[in-house]
Amino acid sequence: MKYLDSLKFAFYVIFHPFKGFWDLKHEKRGSMSAALTFLVLLIITYILRRQYTGFIFNENDPKELNVFIEIISVLLPFFLWATANWCITTLMDGEGSYRDIVIATAYALVPLILINLPLVPFSRIINMEEGAFYYFFASVSVLWTGALILAGASVTHQYTMTKTVFTSILSVVGMGLMIFIGLLVFSLLQQMISFVYTIYREIAFRL
Repeated sequence: MKYLDSLKFAFYVIFHPFKGFWDLKHEKRGSMSAALTFLVLLIITYILRRQYTGFIFNENDPKELNVFIEIISVLLPFFLWATANWCITTLMDGEGSYRDIVIATAYALVPLILINLPLVPFSRIINMEEGAFYYFFASVSVLWTGALILAGASVTHQYTMTKTVFTSILSVVGMGLMIFIGLLVFSLLQQMISFVYTIYREIAFRL
């Protein structure tokens, strides 16, 4: 029952964000299992949108679906945000734990699921002239989620909205730095492996 209650509580959070996020953290109305469920649902939503959005509005080739890339495209930015935000707010007297950030961010993603899922069949029955409605609702889902992420961060860390926006910008910069460092480490490892393999071949050839 608690799992189902924590899922249903998302509807309260998205319409009453400040009270909802407060209850998520302090009244334990949410759960990690529900947060992970929303992540899985978002991945499914993105896969369905990529594959079945009407051809007028679909810029992707359905034949080139890579499920792994679709999963990474959701999980990577999500956990990069959670990690960067936790690092920044830890240095700036934030009161939220990593778990709090993950749960709050996952609940903030619910509008992306609720709006984009119905948009998939909707996109198949409308024409180009009616496309403004499609793009309007798609934009609403993104803006709604963005506002919820800010509200969730503000409540989770007990920040003013100004400080929340500032730390959020720093978190995005931190995400970029983590990606840069990750790519740098990956490139160095590739070069090291290539160097070791070249030496091995040289030794093997001489023997």
